[in-house]
Amino acid sequence: MEKIKKIAVMTSGGDAPGMNAAIRSVVRACAYYSVNCVGIYRGYEGLIEGDFIELTARSVNNIINKGGTILKSARSNEFRTKEGRAKAFQNLKENEIEGMVVIGGDGSFTGAVIFNEEYKFPIIGIPGTIDNDIFGTTHTIGYDTALNTAVEAIDKIRDTASSHNRLFFVEVMGRDAGFIALNAGVGAGAEEILIPEEDLGLDRMLESLKKSRRTGKSSSIVVVAEGDKSGRNVYELAKYVEENLPEYDVRVSVLGHMQRGGSPSCFDRVLASRLGVKSVELLLDGQTNLMVGLNNNEVISTSIKEAITGGHSINQELLRVSDIMTT
Repeated sequence: MEKIKKIAVMTSGGDAPGMNAAIRSVVRACAYYSVNCVGIYRGYEGLIEGDFIELTARSVNNIINKGGTILKSARSNEFRTKEGRAKAFQNLKENEIEGMVVIGGDGSFTGAVIFNEEYKFPIIGIPGTIDNDIFGTTHTIGYDTALNTAVEAIDKIRDTASSHNRLFFVEVMGRDAGFIALNAGVGAGAEEILIPEEDLGLDRMLESLKKSRRTGKSSSIVVVAEGDKSGRNVYELAKYVEENLPEYDVRVSVLGHMQRGGSPSCFDRVLASRLGVKSVELLLDGQTNLMVGLNNNEVISTSIKEAITGGHSINQELLRVSDIMTT
């Protein structure tokens, strides 16, 4: 098989700290192996519009420490159509691009699988999402940074909660996955943690808060994933507690998109560097439709289809620890 001469890299979906480190790694690995590298701006939308830029080892100087993505990201409804994907493939052919690295989450990988099936175009995925909800890797790029951002914010909220004897509901990201909420909640010493994977019920939450009050806690933190199964948003949860436990002075803090931003942690920078190199090496080895990930601190590969259908289950042992810690 003839060696690939040109590889493209894109970031797609929600941005995550460490995406720039992954871009840098792909570009530098291409330079090391004497392969040309092209950056695609704005994900699949840029792929359809031919918004490409040549990238060299020097193009990615001083980006390893920056959050966000220098290649930008955008949603593309057109790529969901056969006509849009045909335009994308034509642009790749015209620019003599022979392989592609897609950095993103399950939505980005779903598009990659469909594109690969239609055109047999070599694609390797790098998991970049703060939600950590991709099968085939213990950590996605951006998750560690988002986790530390959330813990730091909750620590600061606890300071004011303690000063005013208040109960704070803190909402973190995680519409379908409670990894940030569970780990940040345990790490920050939250009294209760509400996540999409577990429907613990409102009565249990009330009982836990009553118990905390009886045992002398004058302030409390409840960490809520935005996709919590209680069926109520964080403001409705706060109102419910106010109505049933009027002795509590309740406040709400939504951390929101601050969890996506900021300089990536050392862990995310190293992870992105390792996965970027592996993605290029897999393409050069003639492999395709795989996602690179981390397992037992070893870089592994999983089929992209399995990565988006396999499901990443919550750590039951950590759930048990969180129950004990709220005593």
